[in-house]
Amino acid sequence: MPGPFVHNIDPIIGSVGGIHLWWYGLSYTFGFLELHWWLTRSRKRIGLNLSHVYDLTLFFTIGVLLGGRFVEVIFYEWAYYSQHPLHIPAYWLGGMATHGLMLGAILGTFAFCRTHGRSFLEIADALVIPGAFLLGVGRLGNFIDGQIVGAVTGGWWGVKFPDADGFRHAVVLYDGMKNLLLIPLLLVVRERQKSRGIVMAHFIFWYGFLRIFIDLFREYRVEFFILPPGQDFNIFMSLLGIFLFVWLPRRKVRDQLAPISAGVKPAAIWIKRFVFALVLFFSLTMPSDWTQDIPARYGKRHDGLKHSAFYPVITDAEPDG
Repeated sequence: MPGPFVHNIDPIIGSVGGIHLWWYGLSYTFGFLELHWWLTRSRKRIGLNLSHVYDLTLFFTIGVLLGGRFVEVIFYEWAYYSQHPLHIPAYWLGGMATHGLMLGAILGTFAFCRTHGRSFLEIADALVIPGAFLLGVGRLGNFIDGQIVGAVTGGWWGVKFPDADGFRHAVVLYDGMKNLLLIPLLLVVRERQKSRGIVMAHFIFWYGFLRIFIDLFREYRVEFFILPPGQDFNIFMSLLGIFLFVWLPRRKVRDQLAPISAGVKPAAIWIKRFVFALVLFFSLTMPSDWTQDIPARYGKRHDGLKHSAFYPVITDAEPDG
């Protein structure tokens, strides 16, 4: 019988100019590329031209990065960042929250729709499918990073993570598999349900509801409103999904779609491609672990990390909770 397994993966791909490139960050880069490919292939279905595709990709990706950081700082690590506010924009010190990624994605999508006169529900229905893929590969990046450990288990599938006692549930792999399995479900819903927003509603409900049970195997470091903050968000998403199932089929469609503009200036496309390339490279610089753990934790597996000027040694912060 195989297992238990020992996690011994270096989370750093390499370094460029003293900045480390992470496997976790690569999962974002890969997910953003897949999102852009999906939108390019689906643009006629949802009424977008190529320029719109780049705009939506940029609104979405930047929203994801800002939202993930915001929720991490406010709900998970405020005890540290309230004392070190200048470190808030330092993504390369670590710290992103999954529920924040989705919040940022919603706000970025809403901003795109307001700017271009599009239907938010229709665009959201198109985005949740590549969004589920992004969340799935992101969890694989979490696992490679060796963080977000589960509770101790005696099962053969247990994993010995760096700096964690005992063999643990690989909760990020459970969650990643759940996210990827949502894709075929959402594709079926898209073909069978014609009400705008229903695909989005299914994503919101099933993501939050199934994660409630997965997070029972996870060890959170903080609590928020009695429960761990992740469980608070999971319950909220489940209730929101149920509400949308009831409300969306009954709503009257009032939003009018803007016509698709045919002309696209080549120079404008190249500028957007350049900005998107910068976002893709920037994503590579992000580790997934808590700011307090950088570089003390990874220094044990990668000695070069603790000598980099981009990773100041943090000694005056205590983990929350």
